[in-house]
Amino acid sequence: MEKFVVHTGIVVPLDRENVDTDAIIPKQFLKSIKRTGFGPNLFDEWRYLDHGEPGQNCSKRPLNPDFVLNQPPYQDASILLARQNFGCGSSREHAPWALQQYGFRAIIAPCFADIFFNNCLKNGLLPIVLCSSDIQQLFYETAAFKGFQLTINLEQQQVRTLDGTNIFEFDIAPFRKYCLLNGFDDISLTLRYSDRIRQFEINRLARQPWLVNQPVS
Repeated sequence: MEKFVVHTGIVVPLDRENVDTDAIIPKQFLKSIKRTGFGPNLFDEWRYLDHGEPGQNCSKRPLNPDFVLNQPPYQDASILLARQNFGCGSSREHAPWALQQYGFRAIIAPCFADIFFNNCLKNGLLPIVLCSSDIQQLFYETAAFKGFQLTINLEQQQVRTLDGTNIFEFDIAPFRKYCLLNGFDDISLTLRYSDRIRQFEINRLARQPWLVNQPVS
């Protein structure tokens, strides 16, 4: 998992409440057993004018010019500004995968659906909760300045405008902050104890040698 320490990027405003995971990555794309390739289908029903199916060449599909991600300069955005209850609906982990594989590193909203929030943290995508007034101020900023950028400093738990005039502080659980700063997903956390796990298996088989090469029933 990629570390998250400090990130500066263009902010794209998604001015919709209750954006659910089926809007983030529609259900037909969940057929894939891989964890990659979901970025082109992020917000598929909003980004394109035709119906999307797995395996399509998205570069040849007609884009919806009214959808914000298709408008310059937002194609290069890496910070998503959203409204309340972002990520509601089904608990599909494909939603943070699609957002991350599109190029987003962080999402800023007044509140998130719980399962989506935790899935983001486990996959290296930083969900930031700010109060509604701060969110509204950021929406005003993005409307006033095309290509508006923010810097997110996870160590300091701050979101800053580039000129430093506005600083917004956010909370994050210490354990999740530690994981993001170090790039640890659940597997990486477990592998830190690989020597102890290996020694446990050696000791277990020494005590119970009949378990070696036994077929699984």
